[in-house]
Amino acid sequence: MLKASGIAKSFGGNEILRGISLDVERGELISIIGPSGCGKSTFLRCLNFLEHPDAGEVQVEGVTVASTGQWRRADEVKAHRLRGHVGMVFQSFNLFPHRTVLENVMLAPIQVKRMEEQTAHRIACELLEKVGLAAVQNRYPDRLSGGQQQRAAIARALAMKPSVMLYDEPTSALDPELSEEVLSVMRALDAEGMTQLVVTHDMRFARAASDRVLFMEAGQIVESGDPDVMFANPREPGTRRFLRTLL
Repeated sequence: MLKASGIAKSFGGNEILRGISLDVERGELISIIGPSGCGKSTFLRCLNFLEHPDAGEVQVEGVTVASTGQWRRADEVKAHRLRGHVGMVFQSFNLFPHRTVLENVMLAPIQVKRMEEQTAHRIACELLEKVGLAAVQNRYPDRLSGGQQQRAAIARALAMKPSVMLYDEPTSALDPELSEEVLSVMRALDAEGMTQLVVTHDMRFARAASDRVLFMEAGQIVESGDPDVMFANPREPGTRRFLRTLL
């Protein structure tokens, strides 16, 4: 489904990602954990070229984009095609405040995919039903709880019919009860076979819901494996220190 090879990124001489490679199988839910500043979010943003890596290659659904550090217009055209297969949900909900929840979900299919408004309306209603927001579809974002806003952001990403979903700390701004609303949607998508990569500090979710957990440290994937094995008996000292601190 998704293949990343040799992803490297530096900011001002500070090496953030050190040649990361990753293969993601169709239908996998992968949690990416690790200390703050280790490059988790940067890696996620490089997977859909919201952040241009200095080197490396990403392939999603047969679309391959390579970066040699010299970004050209042809690269941006390929990246745009790749993003058509990738949905992303951020820590901040980024909903348009002047549009209703329904309008937020309808907007991208109409503007980007040139979908007919009637079709976009039907799909948006179905997705809002899926994430439990049908009753509030005509409200504006500031009338929703944080959990509802994040579920609306997931519906908006799903409206573009992505093959893979990326989440950057989707519950870090929410209290436990609201976090569970969002995580339950992600579990339901996993049950439907959606491929998902989640940067998270929620170890309970990472252990219970993931097919695989990746531990990142200092810009590298240090350890990867089955959640129960990783949490019960991590192989690497850095993983043990990190989990001991959180658990």
